[in-house]
Amino acid sequence: MQGQLVAGRYRLADSIGSGGMGRVWRAHDEVLHRAVAIKELTAALYVSESDQERLLARTRAEARAAARINHSAVVTVHDVLEHDGRPWIVMELVEGYSLADAVKERGRVEPAEAARIGMWVLRALRAAHSAGVLHRDVKPGNVLIGHDGRVLLTDFGIAQIEGDSTITRTGEVVGSVDYLAPERVRGHDPGPASDLWALGATLYTAVEGRSPFRRTSPLSTMQAVVEEDAAEPRHAGPLGPVMAALLHKDPAARPDADEAEQMLAEVAEGRRSDAAQAYVPTRHVGPRYETAAHTGPPTGHATAYPHTGHATAYPQTGHATAYPPVAPPTTIGPAGAPTAPAPAPRRRRLRNLVLTIALAAVVGGGAAVAWQKYDDGRQTAGGSPSASQSPAPSKSAEGPVGGVPASWQKHNDPWGFSVWLPKGWQRSVVGVQGDLRQVDYSPDGGRHFLRISIDASPDFKDAYPHQLDLEQQLHRLVDYQRVRLEKNIYRDRDGSVWEYTWTALKKDSPNGYGPRRAMEETYFSREGTEYAIYISSPAQDWTRTSKQFKAILQGWQEKTSR
Repeated sequence: MQGQLVAGRYRLADSIGSGGMGRVWRAHDEVLHRAVAIKELTAALYVSESDQERLLARTRAEARAAARINHSAVVTVHDVLEHDGRPWIVMELVEGYSLADAVKERGRVEPAEAARIGMWVLRALRAAHSAGVLHRDVKPGNVLIGHDGRVLLTDFGIAQIEGDSTITRTGEVVGSVDYLAPERVRGHDPGPASDLWALGATLYTAVEGRSPFRRTSPLSTMQAVVEEDAAEPRHAGPLGPVMAALLHKDPAARPDADEAEQMLAEVAEGRRSDAAQAYVPTRHVGPRYETAAHTGPPTGHATAYPHTGHATAYPQTGHATAYPPVAPPTTIGPAGAPTAPAPAPRRRRLRNLVLTIALAAVVGGGAAVAWQKYDDGRQTAGGSPSASQSPAPSKSAEGPVGGVPASWQKHNDPWGFSVWLPKGWQRSVVGVQGDLRQVDYSPDGGRHFLRISIDASPDFKDAYPHQLDLEQQLHRLVDYQRVRLEKNIYRDRDGSVWEYTWTALKKDSPNGYGPRRAMEETYFSREGTEYAIYISSPAQDWTRTSKQFKAILQGWQEKTSR
């Protein structure tokens, strides 16, 4: 599409960002002769007609929401237009990078700089709230930093305008999971305090290099948001108490925008905020040390830290991240000169099998959630599989590759890969979690299934240690036994294969309980994308399933030319 003229006015140059909902282009306005950013809603190409209408309404609402806010820290929307039957949003082009880019490039941001960034985000939020707009998706990827140091808040794609009717499904939870405030996870109506919670989580990610509540799945992440505290920050310095104040579970107990700005201003000047310290609860356990056992997914250790006797007991848990797909910000260019790289943040995403958590315990009040459970049954809150619009299997002119049965069909997946499978396997999207995307193919609603995970910004640089890390979180499975976990070579790339067995409980996996077995091949493409190809079935069917998996690996293509 490069070079295409949109609406007879905007000439597309290069793509500067993409996400689950769309793509952002650098473009040239041939009427006013200026550079702009233009957002293309690509998600509308792959959904049903009813969902298309919802996506279009959401895009128009984004433009309306941003247009209502007049502030230098909010990306300006110039125009909304129709092209190819879809809406496009024309926006101010920010020459710079996102806060997420900065964290990825540098490992973390210094507390004083994070506080300065937070002040400008807070000012943007105050302007939005004054205009009756809740952002609802504050996260590092939506905070832009210009090369001149300017800070802007972008992507009001799921913003809520006071008085507008909802454009989401009843009970749907929208936003990036580990940046959702606890009251939103419980199904309560969000308010300005919910955006401030997300700001607190964003600042935590900035200074620690990892988000505070990411767990092994969207549901376990939401459970951590509701029930657990964030791990004690190690690099936050005077920003720590401010983050603790913003991350208070009770929205009524969080500081308001004015208080929070004063706290951040003090930290930006290198001072500790006494007002923020007052929000941090004091815990006295024993004369010298207090030990908090980790209550989330097992990490194999407890956290112990010195007790100072006067307050600073920062909340603790583990790791977390984001969801669902929202188009990216108008960002271009590297995050500046990187400092010495910090160790890779370990988000501990369990990408293949996760114990199902009772939905009511996580969400509260029985609110429905748009995402599927991650266990074998992958049932929605209503109890039935939630399949996406599956592309029709394509007939390959050259026929199946060697090792693939002649009766199998080739699936050219919308996410760019192709896979050969027996007839009748249906596609269902598990979820898009930041740069991690997961999709299943199954012949029977999940009793047997193939899962493809694609991570464009993996936490690990090697498949083998990543699988070892994931295995630590599977010991809670009933009867978990490793069959093998070893390095290998797949498609001329260093990879790792992992095979194991366990017993799935009926209460957790109504569609696939009993003895089960699974195998995963993980490798990295030449571009650095991590691919995990995973299959699971009842143990009694493993002879057939393992043969199918061998054929699947032989027919796999990570990129499909169309």
